[in-house]
Amino acid sequence: MTWNPAHLPGQHGRTHVVTGSTAGIGYFAAEQLAGAGAHVVLASRSAPKLERARASILDQVPGASVSTVVLDLASLASVRRAADELAASGRIDGLFLNGGAMERARGATTADGLPLLIGTHAIAGFALSALLLPTLAATGRETGTPARIVHASTGFVRMLKLDVDDLAAPPRGFLRDYTHAKTATELAAYELDRRLRTAGLPVASIVAHPGVGVDAKTPARRGVYDPRTQRRRNPFSPWAQGKDAAAWPAVRALTDPSVVGGESFGPEGGRRGAPVRIEPNAHAAEAEASRVARAWAQLEVLGGVPVAA
Repeated sequence: MTWNPAHLPGQHGRTHVVTGSTAGIGYFAAEQLAGAGAHVVLASRSAPKLERARASILDQVPGASVSTVVLDLASLASVRRAADELAASGRIDGLFLNGGAMERARGATTADGLPLLIGTHAIAGFALSALLLPTLAATGRETGTPARIVHASTGFVRMLKLDVDDLAAPPRGFLRDYTHAKTATELAAYELDRRLRTAGLPVASIVAHPGVGVDAKTPARRGVYDPRTQRRRNPFSPWAQGKDAAAWPAVRALTDPSVVGGESFGPEGGRRGAPVRIEPNAHAAEAEASRVARAWAQLEVLGGVPVAA
């Protein structure tokens, strides 16, 4: 189908939760969803930043329906508290698992002693989706349309093809650790969709690749991005896009009526462009069953939450 990111399908009556929504891709995904009429729940660790992001969305979309919940992905206790608060709303049509630390200091850990990147990008997201699965499934049954869990990934997963036999392995450098975390994210995303289908639950699990988004091409937003960000030098700028466009694949995955579980979305040009369906990454989507089972078991143990699917 022809897809126009500026004219999304109406989302009135729907509720979407976006993690990492006080800046970057998460913020712009939330703004776009609010502009389409959705009630958007901003989830992030800083209450002041959440309020600034909410105010910015209201600047751009007067009358938007936006609420906030404090969620620190570096603390599984915080993940559980946030999940309880989100579940109490009774309805979640879409969950965009976008947040995660980008700390480059070697040896950084979560409050639970996990390596920071795998802990926030993969394990916390896995735990949050598991805790919210009953609410998502109930929403899907009530509306007759499967709820959606959209997992943010990266093109580095296709390039590096890492193994994830030990999710809590010692850090080996930012790029490798980040790709390791996103590889685990993709493995879990595709396996989750298989399990949801087998269980007959009305929830779809989808992967979204943002391409390359840079501050230099990102529009200013009061309290979120000031005009100085557009003057930052970045070697990727000539062939990259803004964070607003980098949000398009995830927003399409959440709102396109034709989307089904197990699909993957990314920019048409790989690094930038309109959001299109792309071939699922075979390294994750077609991984050996034993490899997937090992990663899944570790995610359940490290996240402290079994998945009921």
